[in-house]
Amino acid sequence: MHIQTVGLKGLKAPVRVKEKSGNLQNTIATISMQASLSDGHKDNCVETFTTIINDSLDELSVTSFSSILARLKDGLQAKSVRLEMSFPYFIDKKAPVSDTHSLMEYTCAFSGGIGEDEGFKLSVSVPVTTLCPCSKEISAGGAHNQRAEVTLNVRFSNFIWVEDLITMIEQSASCELYALLKRPDEKYVTEKAYNNPMFVEDVVRKVAVSALANPDITWFSAGVESFESIHKHSAYAYVDSDEV
Repeated sequence: MHIQTVGLKGLKAPVRVKEKSGNLQNTIATISMQASLSDGHKDNCVETFTTIINDSLDELSVTSFSSILARLKDGLQAKSVRLEMSFPYFIDKKAPVSDTHSLMEYTCAFSGGIGEDEGFKLSVSVPVTTLCPCSKEISAGGAHNQRAEVTLNVRFSNFIWVEDLITMIEQSASCELYALLKRPDEKYVTEKAYNNPMFVEDVVRKVAVSALANPDITWFSAGVESFESIHKHSAYAYVDSDEV
């Protein structure tokens, strides 16, 4: 019996990701791969896959990802190959008032295929704050706010940086998050969110408007989940540029 598709899931490996600043960031990637093999292929797919991956992780970028796919397809003599790498990505952020430095963590992913399933997708998940407009309107002294997570997936024609997508998302929420805040910073972010109330629908619309305005983005999808502070459930909204 010919097995049409083989692969690996959940392989963890240290990688160095190229930052917008030009530096390289050390992180850990979780890697999955699927390959559609040609008839009669007898080589050890695991050995070929791990060898190519281990030789390619010293500088991971959008550009190098495409070359890894090509090497995997050739090395495995495959009809098509799909590859996904997800990893935590850290950005040094300053608190808005005290300028206190801290590292904010974001989840990023490169995924794509070559052969029968062509294409590349860049994904980023960004935690933000949302504040309920209804709660603010009906309350005499306050409003409920909560942490939300925005996941943006994009395809693009020209190079685009993870940092630019993160900034675009953070500017679309009631307020962005910080890993470390002092008391003056807490006052600032609380009041900023209060003066900028948003439903998840508002956030996803703002993300969509910014993505549509970017000439380099050819397709996107965005989802926002708000982990409600006064409800047991979450609120959720989603948009796909093919349906806009």
